[in-house]
Amino acid sequence: MAEPDPFGIGGFATRRVFAAVRDRVWREWTEPERFADWFGGVQCEVPLATVSMDVRPGGGFRVTMFCGPERRMIRWAGEYHEVIAPERLVFTITDQPGGDSYELVTVQLSDLGDGRTEMHFEQRGHMRPDEYDHAKSGWGAFFARLDERLAGAS
Repeated sequence: MAEPDPFGIGGFATRRVFAAVRDRVWREWTEPERFADWFGGVQCEVPLATVSMDVRPGGGFRVTMFCGPERRMIRWAGEYHEVIAPERLVFTITDQPGGDSYELVTVQLSDLGDGRTEMHFEQRGHMRPDEYDHAKSGWGAFFARLDERLAGAS
């Protein structure tokens, strides 16, 4: 009998094309000073001092985000499962560190040529459909900020 998938069947996927080479997009996901600048979009701040990333299979990450005028604090944590530079990153993520509710995120980067990169992003797990709608919207805001960063890249 097959083991049940610990990440469930719920989730969402999205694609986005960035005006940057794949190596640059990869670094945005794997270098703390870059990640801190776009993760959270324009509504949230991620102080670099709160970002810890050990980007290797079995390595972990921690990020603290402050959102809105009230500076609501969100603590993120997870573990890297696959790291295939510069094309594939698979990791768990939760906003409840220490709990047992994690989502699985897969980021696949494809070189389109002409200095463009396509990102396929997937998150899956056990959240309710309305929670996935909220997560998709949140990631969309994060990716809009990433797009701005990459469009201004030299």
